[in-house]
Amino acid sequence: MKKSWITVPENSDFPIQNIPFGIFSTPNRTARPCIAIGEQILDLLVIWENGFLSQFPFQKRDIDNCVLNGMMSHGKQVMSDLRKHIIDLLSDENTALCQHACCQDAFVKQEDANMHLPVHIGDYTDFYSSEDHARNVGIMFRDPAKALLPNWKHLPVGYHGRSSTIVPSGHPIHRPKGQTNTSDDSMPIFQETQQLDFELEMAFVTFQGKPMGQSISTAEAKDYIFGFVIFNDWSARDIQRWEYVPLGPFLAKNFASTISPWIVTLDALEEFHIPGPIQDPEVLPYLKYEGNYNVDIQLSVSIEPENAPATIVSESNYKYMYWNYAQQLAHHTVGGCAIRVGDMMASGTISGPNKGSFGSMLEIAWKGTQPIEMKDGSTRKFILNGDTVRMRAFAQGKDYRIGFGSCDGKITG
Repeated sequence: MKKSWITVPENSDFPIQNIPFGIFSTPNRTARPCIAIGEQILDLLVIWENGFLSQFPFQKRDIDNCVLNGMMSHGKQVMSDLRKHIIDLLSDENTALCQHACCQDAFVKQEDANMHLPVHIGDYTDFYSSEDHARNVGIMFRDPAKALLPNWKHLPVGYHGRSSTIVPSGHPIHRPKGQTNTSDDSMPIFQETQQLDFELEMAFVTFQGKPMGQSISTAEAKDYIFGFVIFNDWSARDIQRWEYVPLGPFLAKNFASTISPWIVTLDALEEFHIPGPIQDPEVLPYLKYEGNYNVDIQLSVSIEPENAPATIVSESNYKYMYWNYAQQLAHHTVGGCAIRVGDMMASGTISGPNKGSFGSMLEIAWKGTQPIEMKDGSTRKFILNGDTVRMRAFAQGKDYRIGFGSCDGKITG
């Protein structure tokens, strides 16, 4: 197994097999691109200035920048080659960087850095692609015999969300306000949501797509996807219930979404791809695919009340998706929609087949009828002020794990 001359603790999210990309800053360094290795950050601007990236077509504006979009604009092959090159530089078989005069300046401890949004997100789409989640919600709010709507197994349902309120891990989340009502024939009231929820999701980030009017096939999808982040699609269930008919979520979703700040590349996740579910009925030709596009990524969610220990409330897996990321991208572009560098597409809530693997409080506490007990003795139907929701994700290899870091958000009221 390849090892690095950088110390990597056991079960670290960031072994040399990972090399995720992000944007960091310190009091002495402006926000700029980096990668994570062990407990360290490698400053890509420093090694570019010292000639270690001279074989790549990057300009200074690409690397001395507060987002990764400029680097990503060079496309899949360049970014894949860059990751391989960095792995080589950090390998214990290569001493070029570790013996260079810039080496000490090139590394920053992660604990000393501030992490930022890794890309400028021009557009954001949220899908609804977990069958267990869709069925649970259908049972709660419709005839259980017709839990899935007629279109659900024929296409990956989705909606366009709001990119302006996607924030990185650690950013405080304010409880949103909106209209709610108790029944369809009652007058609505305006108030803070009383049913604030999380949604456990993964999201992928795109390279530049094809020109408007052209589509990306399932076979081409990997060429247009840079990597993945953890995605918490915060939701106000009482606001959503009143407003979503007939056009879907609006204020119940647009107030905030939290992502992990590291983009784990699709290349790093390649060996964790597994077969997906049998899709019945058979999908239309443009949604068919060959190969494995479901990914075995272990997921967990914990709720940490203020000044109290955290309680794990969900342990799920990205492999449970009915519609995979290649089908999502193919469907998104089949009508000719143009995809741009840094666009983000979230999976939709990821739920497994049992209560312990459900991906939202709506399901875990079953619409508030089955409160869950916390370690401090309190109970939760939904998320309270002062609570911190923590999401974690990793793919487990034989002797290492590919992790995503933290996706944390505290409700400040």
